[in-house]
Amino acid sequence: MTTTALKEPVRGASPGAAAREPRRRTGRIRRIGLPYLLLLPALLLELLVHLVPMVVGIVMSFKELTQFYIRDWGAAPWSGLDNYKVSVDFDAPVGSALLHSFFVTVGFTLLSVGLCWLIGTAAAVYMQDAFRGRGLLRALFLVPYALPVYAAVITWVFMFQHDNGLVNHVLHDQLHLTDKPSFWLIGDNSFYALLTVSVWKGWPFAFLIVMAGLQNIPRELYEAAALDGAGMWQQIRRITLPSLRPVNQVLVLVLFLWTFNDFNTPFVLFGRAAPEAADLISVHIYQASFVTWNFGTGSAMSVLLLLFLLVVTGVYLPLTSRGPRGSRGPRGSRGRKTADV
Repeated sequence: MTTTALKEPVRGASPGAAAREPRRRTGRIRRIGLPYLLLLPALLLELLVHLVPMVVGIVMSFKELTQFYIRDWGAAPWSGLDNYKVSVDFDAPVGSALLHSFFVTVGFTLLSVGLCWLIGTAAAVYMQDAFRGRGLLRALFLVPYALPVYAAVITWVFMFQHDNGLVNHVLHDQLHLTDKPSFWLIGDNSFYALLTVSVWKGWPFAFLIVMAGLQNIPRELYEAAALDGAGMWQQIRRITLPSLRPVNQVLVLVLFLWTFNDFNTPFVLFGRAAPEAADLISVHIYQASFVTWNFGTGSAMSVLLLLFLLVVTGVYLPLTSRGPRGSRGPRGSRGRKTADV
């Protein structure tokens, strides 16, 4: 004899609640999955534009790819690590030239990033105080960053001309700072010309980022510091720079990567053959690939450059993320004490 137990309805449950629950769950899944669905086209384009060429370049670095295999580069014979051995053999001409280009790039990058950060930060701090014409001056500061690279750099090419350039006209003819007109696009002066253009083009980006970071610092900190007798330099050292530390961490890294990989500026400024004093590694790799038609060696140099930047980034981020214990920014316990200077 079997008995059937009838389940009693749950008290307080409205009719149809069980039917609405799956629909709510489906709607929640759709809301969560919608952002990923919208990001899918961008991810696919990123895959096609960056990741696929990167993988192809890595494969090419292991091949003996010269002008004889351009029509069918897949048929080029494998060379193993020979291209890397040639690139890092600093006693041979190829490796020695690459090492020289690397040192030039490191020095150029450090100077350019440092000057861009210094000028951008000084301008952003100066622009914090309200005065007449501040909006117009901010817009003018951003003009070098907004201009296309070719239009901006080609203007500097005309300004650096030896005979009728504006730079020599001002320095030699008007200010009489030089004995004779200088050659800015060849010789040792080419490094300073490249550095000038890079800083002129890059500091507005630092100015924009630092200016945005300054908006998050409470004005009460500066007012309290002023009441305690802190001067402008003490306020910058005790309040502004510590509060901008997370912003500067990302800013310096981005400027370093952009400047170290910059190809457009030296290529437009000097052409296909950059002077030895301004032989940046990006142009050097271009010459090794498209001038000497040795794409295997050029690809190996590109992979070595990628590994170097990955190592720098991997070391830089942990080092700069370590701060003093208890430092929590302008709103934390340490931030409330910054007025006691």
